[in-house]
Amino acid sequence: MDAKNFENACIWKPTGIDKSSNFVKFMNLIEEKYKVKLDSYWDLHKWSIENIENFWAEIWNFTEIIHSRKYDKVIDLSVPMSQSPKWFVGARLNIAENYLRYRDSHIALIGIGEDREERRITHAEVYEEVKQYSSAFRRIGLKKGDKVACYMSNREEAIFTMLAVASIGAVFIGILPMLGAQAAVNRLELVSPKYIVSIDHIRYEEKDIDMLSKLKNISTGLKSLEKIIIVPSKLNSTKKDISNIPNSCFLQEFLDAGRNADGSVPDLIFEQVPMSHPVFISYTSGTTGSPKAIVHGSECLLCITRDRYLQSSVDRKGVILSASPAGWATWTMGLSAFITGQTSVLYDGVPYFLSPTHFWDIIDEYKISMLFLTPSIIDELEKRNYVPTEKHKLDSLYAIFAGASVVKPQNYEFVYQKIKKNFLFMSFYGSTEMMGACLTFNRTLPIYKSEMTCPALGADVMCVNEEGCSIVGEVGDLVITKPYPSLPLGLYGDDDGSRYREQYFSKHKDKFSMGDLAVVNPKTRGIIICCRNDEVLNQFGCRFGSSEMYNVVNRLPEVHDSLCVSQYSKNGTERAVLFLQLKTGFKFNDELLKKVREKVEEELTSEHIPGLIMEVQDIPYNITGKKMEILVKKILNNMPYNTDVVKNKDSIQHYLNVPPFEE
Repeated sequence: MDAKNFENACIWKPTGIDKSSNFVKFMNLIEEKYKVKLDSYWDLHKWSIENIENFWAEIWNFTEIIHSRKYDKVIDLSVPMSQSPKWFVGARLNIAENYLRYRDSHIALIGIGEDREERRITHAEVYEEVKQYSSAFRRIGLKKGDKVACYMSNREEAIFTMLAVASIGAVFIGILPMLGAQAAVNRLELVSPKYIVSIDHIRYEEKDIDMLSKLKNISTGLKSLEKIIIVPSKLNSTKKDISNIPNSCFLQEFLDAGRNADGSVPDLIFEQVPMSHPVFISYTSGTTGSPKAIVHGSECLLCITRDRYLQSSVDRKGVILSASPAGWATWTMGLSAFITGQTSVLYDGVPYFLSPTHFWDIIDEYKISMLFLTPSIIDELEKRNYVPTEKHKLDSLYAIFAGASVVKPQNYEFVYQKIKKNFLFMSFYGSTEMMGACLTFNRTLPIYKSEMTCPALGADVMCVNEEGCSIVGEVGDLVITKPYPSLPLGLYGDDDGSRYREQYFSKHKDKFSMGDLAVVNPKTRGIIICCRNDEVLNQFGCRFGSSEMYNVVNRLPEVHDSLCVSQYSKNGTERAVLFLQLKTGFKFNDELLKKVREKVEEELTSEHIPGLIMEVQDIPYNITGKKMEILVKKILNNMPYNTDVVKNKDSIQHYLNVPPFEE
């Protein structure tokens, strides 16, 4: 990387520091209490990673973590990271009680979607709903440590379920509703849940998906199940016949069973558990192998409250748009609004492409202040020219967060030129394993194209070389070098932790490997994600990430989308294969091939020119919007592959007859 290329890439600068902000208040607190001088975010970050125990103790206090017993020790730093040292030892708390700290008439949730009526729910009503769910779960035998799976679209009932399950000390599991029955069973049989909360029908991307047929197959394929609770998507859904789904009932029957004889609902009891008591199980995407069941405790609460209090406005007028169902790492973004008593708009379905203006209409109508977009969504909005019109004000929109894959330079250009100027559009970085972000932004720092502005406070993130030494200005493995509350408790069923250590700590001793290659810009100190470790191309000794190729070829007017992966010869020599999906009306011919090669050589190097360029009719994506590079790489190299999470499975056929690489 040449740092000078970033000299003119600043696309947002702070206009000043708000001295009344929580961030400034927190920094002043640290200065006064610990007698240190902090002149910038970078000073505070340095202090936070050099004083881990003190920093997280202050976050605990500043964000007013609700607890019944305070901790005896924040963390024992003598325990290696690979051994998962426990946080806030001795503390007793309940994560649901912390989420339900507001219980007033302010609107907490607004449910909307592709095929549903709007529903508004106050914080007080959320508490009452959770009380009903919790009582019903207790009545059917749910207890501490049991597991409940949620297999439904992005609705309020999923949030009620999670909070009720957590209040009891049980474990909540999110399963993406777009997954087929067998893919769901493959994940659930890893953890053996007793109960599933689902729905009879969902509408997703204007397609109707019958969930009952999937639930029937799951009920026969999952031996641990004792009850399936079905949320009716419509008022008349309860008329549907569910008798062929063993041990199933509709939601109201389940809730009624939790009432006392006089019709009242027992008080909500928050079971007090250690910080390391399991709360969530989530799954890796399965794009690079079998999905892994990741276990998290309440530790993630510290990172969530840190971000809500220090990075976002705590004005209760804030409104978050959430379009992520349980099972996506970003689902907790909707939940996070509860911490500061704000409002979450839950969109059931996909809001972006129903019409050229539907998405922007939602932002104005519900006064959305923050939302999350993946780069693939931004790309599609640009390709369709679905942009705000003169009637759209977007006055409420304060920030768009982008992530889940590499945010490209043209994404920034599109957002600032076509959506809104003078607001925050930033890339952030986290993962399923982290259940939160470790690379983020701060309003006192400028934003540069394609860069995560800074590591999060308390996160000691760096790029390292093969020897594990920190490097700047060169591509290296992205790692976390010190304990961080959002890291997993471990992998489910991995009782001795050996699989967990092998997966995340084997390459760099006692450094948590994120599995991505990145580079630290020596001028800005921002972090640029290049690609997954196993998506790196190394064509004839030229090592590069696929995103570099996309940044060049996707700008060509003929190209709709592209995918670039490695193919190996019998001798192990590697070449890059570039697949192009063309826009309607363009032809794949020698003239286009010449243009692509010249453009790659001009903007990258001659060594980057792909050894093979082919046309395809479609590019495979998974259901979270990531290109299936590893899957295609496995197909090209005759390796076993799994298509469970492929969203557009028909696209796979285009990659089955690629000629072998013969030197």
